[in-house]
Parts: sequence; C-alpha cells; structure tokens
Amino acid sequence: MTTTSPAATKAGGLRTGVQRFGTFLSGMIMPNIAAFIAWGFITMLFIPKGFFGAESPFGWHWAGVAEIIGGGGDSAVLGWQGAMTAVTESADGNILAYVGLVGPMVTYLLPLLIANTAGRMVYGERGGVVATIATMGVIVGTNIPMFLGAMIMGPIAAWLTKQMDRLWEGKIRPGFEMLVNNFSAGILGMILAIVGFFAFGPVMLGISAVLGGAVDWLVALNLLPIVSIIVEPAKVLFLNNAINHGVFTPLGIEQAAETGKSILFLIEANPGPGLGLLLAFTFFGVGAAKASAPGAAIIQFFGGIHEIYFPYALSKPTTILALIAGGAAGVTTNMVLGGGLAFPAAPGSIIAVTAAAVGSGVGNLLVVYLSVVIAAVVTFLVTGVILRASRKRDLEAEGDSFGDAIAQTEANKGKSSAAMDALRASSGTAGAAAGAGAGAGVATDRRIANIVFACDAGMGSSAMGASVLRNKFKKAEIDGVTVTNQAIANLDGSADLVITQQQLTDRAKAQSPNSIHVSVDNFMNSPRYEEVVEMVREQREPGA
Repeated sequence: MTTTSPAATKAGGLRTGVQRFGTFLSGMIMPNIAAFIAWGFITMLFIPKGFFGAESPFGWHWAGVAEIIGGGGDSAVLGWQGAMTAVTESADGNILAYVGLVGPMVTYLLPLLIANTAGRMVYGERGGVVATIATMGVIVGTNIPMFLGAMIMGPIAAWLTKQMDRLWEGKIRPGFEMLVNNFSAGILGMILAIVGFFAFGPVMLGISAVLGGAVDWLVALNLLPIVSIIVEPAKVLFLNNAINHGVFTPLGIEQAAETGKSILFLIEANPGPGLGLLLAFTFFGVGAAKASAPGAAIIQFFGGIHEIYFPYALSKPTTILALIAGGAAGVTTNMVLGGGLAFPAAPGSIIAVTAAAVGSGVGNLLVVYLSVVIAAVVTFLVTGVILRASRKRDLEAEGDSFGDAIAQTEANKGKSSAAMDALRASSGTAGAAAGAGAGAGVATDRRIANIVFACDAGMGSSAMGASVLRNKFKKAEIDGVTVTNQAIANLDGSADLVITQQQLTDRAKAQSPNSIHVSVDNFMNSPRYEEVVEMVREQREPGA
C-alpha cells in the first residue's frame, strides 16, 4: 500500500498554493501585455533618448512631435499642444512641460488596466469597476507608478464589493435593483478611493521603496545574479510567476519609467539558459530527449515557450545547476554592461527581447544579445559535462524516463498544454495518458452550434485547439458551428459543448453544468475532434 507522508503532502500543498498565487498574479498582468508593449514602443520612439527624441542616438530627432508625444518640450511647439496633449504651467503662466503619452500611460492607464482585470477575476464587471475607482485613489496618493498597489487594491476592492452585495442579496424590492447596485458600488468605490489616497497609497509607496531598495542593494553589492538560484528552479516547477509578476514586473516598470530600461525584465525572460540546455541535449542526450531537443530549441528560442525545456531538466535534475549557472551569467553580463529591456518580453522569445531592447540603442541591444549568448554557452557547457558524465548509465537505463518527465512537468503545472503535447509527439513518447479520454464516443441529442475550448487563461493552448477544430469543420464543409476559446472562469453556460484538457474538466463542469463536456489529452491532435465533427455532421443530415 502506498502512503503519503504529512511532509510530502504539506510540500505539495505549499507548491500548489504558490502556483495558484502565481497564476492569479499572471492573470492580472498577461491580458494587459499588449498595453505594456504599446507603452514600451511609445517610450522607445519619443522619450529624449528614443529614436525620434532630442537625444536620439541615431540623430533622427523629430522636432516638436517627439517632445509632445514623449513629454517635455517648450513654447516653440505650442501650436501642437491644443490638439495632441495637455501642458503644465508655472504660476505666471509660462509653459513648463508637455504631459505627452509616456507619463500618463505608465501612471494611470497601466495600473488601472491591471486593477480592472483583477477586479473582474474576483467579481466580474462590477468588481472591475469598483477596483478601478479604488485604485485611482492609490495612484493619486503616490508619486510613482502604482503597479503593486493596483495588484493588491484591485482584488481587495472587488472582494469587498462581493461581500457587500451578499448583505442584501434577495432583499431588494423589485424595481430598485439598479438604484441600489449603482449607488452601493459608487459609494463603496468612493470610500475605498479615499482610503487608498490617504492610507493605502503611502503604505504601498513604502513597500515599493523597500523592494526597490533591496534590488538596488543587490546591484550595489554585485549580488543580483544570486537571484537565479531561486528563479531557475522555480521556473521548472512553475513557481516563477509569483516572483516575476509580483516583484520583477512592477519594479521593472518603475525603473524603465525613470531610466528607459530595466535589467529586471531579463532575469526570468532570458531565453539563453533554456536554449543552452536544449542544445546540450541535442549533442549529448540519449533516446527521445536527444531526438526531440532540436525542435524544442526552435520553439523555445523563437516562440518564447520556455516550459518546453522543463521536462529535459526534470529528466536529469542535476542540469538545474546548469540553468542556475547560465541564468546567473546572463544577469551578470547585463549588470556589468548595463543591459536591460524597455518593457516586459512576453513571451520570452528572442524576437520579443529584441523589440524590448532595441529602443535603448544598438549598444544596449548588443549587450542583451551578449547576455543571451553567454547564458546559453554557460548552460550548454555545464549541461554537456553532466550529460557526458552519465551518458553510459543513461544508455543502459534509457526507457520512458523522458515521457515520465513530460508527465511530471504537466503535474507541476497542474494541466496539460499544447507545448507538452507537441513535445510528446515529436519525441515519439506515448506518455502516461496518451490515449486517455479518446475511448468513448461523443453522443448527444442536443444540437451543437456553439463549441468552446476552455483552459485556465483562455489563451495559448485552448486557442490552438480551437483553431485545429475550426479547420476540421472547414475541411468537412460544415457551416453554422461557432468554435471559440475562453478561460474556464468565464464560462457562462451558453456553450453547447465545452472541450477541456482532462485535468480541467471537473472545473469546467462546475462552471457550465448544462453543457456537454469532452475531455482531451492533446489539444493539438486529439481523436475526439473527429468524433465531434462526425456527430455534428450526423445532426445536420436530412431527417436526423
């Protein structure tokens, strides 16, 4: 009989808790990455040291326009002011500076987007509105971009709104619902905004100062590379989101707003360590890991899907030391030579890294590239030594260890993914659950017209699965079927059929109990898709 020790259960529960916390943090940030990128490009182009700024490293100064859009300028370009931006004036009415886009976007737009997203995650649209109102008080009550404040005040405000609504749920007289709902949300939002202005904002300012001081202390003592000791193992175990989105991204945005770039954006997103690991398995690995590593390297480096290298590290846990060494080497390079990114690189692809680095000049781009290369080389060399030292033993014991590592990666993440499915297919590894969910056929009397692919975030793997099924319907010349993808939390019961990965089906059933549910193991190529297509085809036959 197999038993689980209390220590193991506690450790697993702690890891799961950290994963959920990290998922919640990333859920606030990731849907708004496009806004971060937009702000980053505006910064890259129009701040004084940007492409078109007054101190352009390329000599491309776009007089007037750059000062207005980026902020700054003088009365010589006053004619543009009325149509494009606001100004600040001294007491005697002299123009001091143009507000532009860069400052207001990082001060107001980005934190409010985060707050609204967080509020919606907790309590839908109503929670998002109150969270935004409350966070505005926090923003105005401080003098730095309040990302940490938005990530804390947003969920709190939405939760308080939810608890407030429960007080009079079912007790409002018919016809007064809208009046009570609007005034209660408005009054609560006002109170929270005032509290945020006078109390919460200053507290968050202090917390930001402490965290920023800790980072500055690590940089001053040349100790920032030791953060890789935490980050690299955390990535493999899917525990990195709490660190990356909870600390690095908010502090990095503050640094980028002041200096135009931040090294913090590259601590976790640097694709070098993963590339070095996969290249080492390409040359020195054995069996399925060796066969699949080249394709995985392309996906990781250019696609930015870092999770695809995690099974390789788990199949040979000592290679995590190589990832730590490579990550530390990359951080050291950027720290010594002053490399950094203007905005978060998401996903962590070399393409996204290039876009975020080039705005600070060719010199910065070369430093960032050098940090990627050095991180890859160091990881490659250390991993190569580890793999060569155990090559004979690995050849003798080679079985389905890589398939087990893929399964362990999915267990760590808490769900399957398209990346792992592709990795399993390319390596020829069946995995523990390769055929699960494909046995029983799909049968129902309900007419299928609205199919939804659902996953945790509603992006990534579910989007790919929806695209695959749409193409199958198109090839089968079946019309009148809508195939979309969304987060499980957003299921509203309107879907006729919901397709999820096995680990998520129970959650989907609870969220949309009246829908037909189909579990798949592989979003990219599941035999269940053919069953769904055939069922819909039969429903549309004459006399069906």
